[in-house]
Amino acid sequence: MFVRIEVWPFLAVALGLALLLWAGLRFLRVPQRKAFRVSGLLLLMLGGYLLYFFRNPDRHAPADPNLIVAGADGTIMSVTPCIEPLFLKTNCVRVSTFLSLFDVHVNRAPMDGTLIFAKYYAGKRFFTFQEKSSLFNQHSSLLFTNASTRCLVQQIVGPVARRVVFWNEPGDMVHKGDPIGMMKFGSRLDVYLPADEVNVAVARGDKVRAGETIIARLRTEKPGP
Repeated sequence: MFVRIEVWPFLAVALGLALLLWAGLRFLRVPQRKAFRVSGLLLLMLGGYLLYFFRNPDRHAPADPNLIVAGADGTIMSVTPCIEPLFLKTNCVRVSTFLSLFDVHVNRAPMDGTLIFAKYYAGKRFFTFQEKSSLFNQHSSLLFTNASTRCLVQQIVGPVARRVVFWNEPGDMVHKGDPIGMMKFGSRLDVYLPADEVNVAVARGDKVRAGETIIARLRTEKPGP
């Protein structure tokens, strides 16, 4: 599907706003034809943007199982060494992607695997370009695992974004590049990978496409103890 079905409630709101504008203009005795044109233009602009925002283009992930791909469209904000204490519980590298209001907001699985944990957490609404948003903002945590590695994906809500959603349940098998959720109206997506298992392939400022751009490669030889 090229446009996600989640667009329908927003299109209904856009139609309602256009009708309210038409009624307000008619109340002010604006000629009917002019009121129709102005309200129609508003509906066309809002509806067009919403269809554009909720687009869900086809993506083709690389077949190599050692390649890990971006989970979101956007710009790489940072590649940060850190300790992930809750799920991976090890030294990690965090690849953070910032989504503008013009990026595709459908998120995709960075690798093949099984979803073993999925939960939404309440929190703050700091701007997602701030480092503290990774720790304190409202977010969803999705943990994937396979025979080779593990991957934690966090969909992070900013002050503009109203909601993040995920479409899979724990126990579901996913393929690399499969749609797994959506962030609505600008957000941030963090991908955590075990630091000793991957070589990162992106840097701050890089543009990435969910399901296609390679962000890391699994090391074929793991370091010894």
